Amino acid sequence: MDTILPLLTDPAAWVALVTLVAMEVVLGIDNLIFIAVLTNKLPENQRVSARRIGISAALLLRIALLFTIATIVTLTTPVFSIFGLDFSWRDLILIAGGLFLVWKATKEIHHRVDPDPAPDIFDRKTAVLGFGSAIGQILLLDLVFSVDSIITAVGMTTHVPIMVVAVIVAVLAMLLAANPLSDFINAHPTIVMLALAFLLMIGMVLIADGFGVHVPRGYIYAAMAFSALVEGLNMLARRARRQRRGGGSH
Repeated sequence: MDTILPLLTDPAAWVALVTLVAMEVVLGIDNLIFIAVLTNKLPENQRVSARRIGISAALLLRIALLFTIATIVTLTTPVFSIFGLDFSWRDLILIAGGLFLVWKATKEIHHRVDPDPAPDIFDRKTAVLGFGSAIGQILLLDLVFSVDSIITAVGMTTHVPIMVVAVIVAVLAMLLAANPLSDFINAHPTIVMLALAFLLMIGMVLIADGFGVHVPRGYIYAAMAFSALVEGLNMLARRARRQRRGGGSH
């Protein structure tokens, strides 16, 4: 185990910490969007608790994985091959998580566009998801995102204390952002569809990564940022139209 004192006086360690914190915060966006969408299915009095439990579990999972780095590193070792493609346990975890996200997002989008939907997450008067079920699904995706996060961290630095601090800072940022993000998504129906589309895209990226096709995350987050900007402009346009109609009624 590295001693902490030498790291405090090492400029390279500080650069690694800042870089890793930024990377972990960005990687946490995927996790946070899923938690925000899923917890909005719960009764209002359970949402904050579910978010806190889900994000706290993400922190505990990441820290636990950090102290099993020797095992985590072996997850990238191929365990079998099919048609010339090597698959490791990490690949299988990413594929399983990606399939789950694709299924979940597709199911919710279907409910959203169905002209005669059964009561679902978008019926705010009806909660169709139990608290335990929501936590279980959050934990499942926490595990997938945690493995990806820690393997990324291991690739950037060998100092465990730096990894621990970066993970804690990133998860604290998730905790601070969880409620505002969830409330914003819940208050704007079109944002819900955008968030589900993001989850669908993230799921496809995880599957592709599991099959050895690496899609640079910068492209993914740039696409998400551009989509969010366009939606923001649409919201401003809708607000301007409402104001013009309101002004014209006087």
